[in-house]
Amino acid sequence: TTQVEMMRGLDGARTGLVRAMRASPWRRMADFGYREVEDDAKADMVHQVFARVAPSYDVMNDAMSGGLHRRWKDNMVEKLRPFASMRHLDVAGGTGDVAFRVLRQMLAQERKLGVGVERRGTVTACDINQNMLDVGMERARQQGLDGSNLNFVRGDAEELPFEDESMDAYTIAFGLRNVTRKDRALSEAHRVLRRGGRFLCLEFSRVENPLLARLYDVYSFRIIPEMGRAIAGDRESYQYLVESIRRFPAQQELSHMVREAGFKHVQCENVMSGVVAYHSAFKL
Repeated sequence: TTQVEMMRGLDGARTGLVRAMRASPWRRMADFGYREVEDDAKADMVHQVFARVAPSYDVMNDAMSGGLHRRWKDNMVEKLRPFASMRHLDVAGGTGDVAFRVLRQMLAQERKLGVGVERRGTVTACDINQNMLDVGMERARQQGLDGSNLNFVRGDAEELPFEDESMDAYTIAFGLRNVTRKDRALSEAHRVLRRGGRFLCLEFSRVENPLLARLYDVYSFRIIPEMGRAIAGDRESYQYLVESIRRFPAQQELSHMVREAGFKHVQCENVMSGVVAYHSAFKL
């Protein structure tokens, strides 16, 4: 009986320890939409979301934005001003939407200047999700862009598999909000950029016009998840994506985070009163 009581006591102590650890303020927590999850669990949960939505990702982007995401990305690349022989990194860009735009402009500049093969630049699309990369590689093949100057690399934005100061420019479009430790991703962006390199982020942001903000909330929470159900057969993933937008840092807070990562000349430009925003900065 004494041994049984001792075992029960140990089980009780173990249970209490587990509960204490779960309640501990030292545990790192992260937002997953409106839910709070353990820091280490978020990356896997986000991975599962994008593994599910990858086949219909571009179709859903067109449906949700009325095609505006294409114009926003066009403008992003116009701001970037790709140049001949550049080394460009697009993070969270597995489907190639931004990478293809940068590549086409870079190649146009190289043809104009008569740049030889040995001096051609490269564009790298980096994504943590292989499903998204697979979509991008197939799209590149279909568009005749699958050459030696376009690379697809599986990698984590928080721990990029690239050398220090190896890139001329870094872009991330609609991807930073899905990163667990955004400060670490921004530090990694700073690390891989050379001196004078450009950082450019396009992301959903905080709508500043009160009337538009109310209409946007109705559209986001009532319509977008139902689009996900109808087009992609996945309401839950698009509910998360809507919630992740609302949890993302507002314009001033993100600008502060970019400065804290070491960037200079940080600028923010709202589009449609803050439905999306461009954050631009340089490594000096």
